[in-house]
Amino acid sequence: MDTQDAWSLRDPLGEALHSLRMSGTFYCSSEFSAPWGLELPAMPQCLMFHVLTSGRCWLQLDGETPLAMAPGDLVLVPHGRGHRLLDEPGSTAQGLFDLPREPVSERYEILRHGGGGERAEMVCGALRFDHPLARQLLEALPRVLVLGADEGANGDWLQGTLRFMRDEARTLRPGGESVITRLADILVIQAIRAWLERDPAARTGWLGALQDRQVGRALALIHRDPARNWTLESLAGEVAMSRSAFAARFSEQVGEPAMHYLARWRMSLALSWLQDGEMGIGQLAERLGYQSDAAFSRAFKRFNGMAPGVARRRLTTSGMA
Repeated sequence: MDTQDAWSLRDPLGEALHSLRMSGTFYCSSEFSAPWGLELPAMPQCLMFHVLTSGRCWLQLDGETPLAMAPGDLVLVPHGRGHRLLDEPGSTAQGLFDLPREPVSERYEILRHGGGGERAEMVCGALRFDHPLARQLLEALPRVLVLGADEGANGDWLQGTLRFMRDEARTLRPGGESVITRLADILVIQAIRAWLERDPAARTGWLGALQDRQVGRALALIHRDPARNWTLESLAGEVAMSRSAFAARFSEQVGEPAMHYLARWRMSLALSWLQDGEMGIGQLAERLGYQSDAAFSRAFKRFNGMAPGVARRRLTTSGMA
């Protein structure tokens, strides 16, 4: 077992965070002046984030109470839901892509919008996660995640990073776009880590199971080696539990039986690899532990309601996994 594998088995939650390798859909430095409002469309499979560097702002998801943001606050919208940024609740919002923006590069732009009154500055972005483990982690997060500027131990690193990001956004020195995008990635991971540490909800369900010494190790083994011929007996043996005790504990903590989780994890990987388009069906079957193309295709169709070839065509056409 190599060092990376050994580390993942000791820290399954850390491995899930490690899978957050982001590809930015867009980043935007925004300069608003009251009155103003911005409508952001839904972006499936993306996490959206907003950092308020100066002024004030309200964030509102459809049908929910507006959330006030203060300078230095970081807000994540993990599930890609459409929402609005407003100078005041009830302000008229214009669509992001209906407003003129100044492109700095293919993935970074500057937006200036508003009526000339009180100013607010933000750095916003949408990040896409391609690894199935990262997507599963995002699904377990709340609909909105807020990290306030004054939240105890978070304050120093958060404010230091925000100051750095704000200065880069204002001056855009050579390489500034790269600095801002990498700082944004760090902010997102740190915000998720802070939520995991402070919120009791992070210790329930799949996230809680990852932090369980025995069930978490079993999950890490499945994630690391989906092609192995896992059985309840072999997984239970790896974590030094009886078959019956392991089966009950896994189902209770994860919310589904271990063998069903294994099948679902294999299918998540299959969908991701089908979208990449770099492997044939035979290679997929082998990497996922199936004895033949036909056995893999039957399992895939039973789980997803369509043959792998049909799924590949749909995925490559839509660009969505």
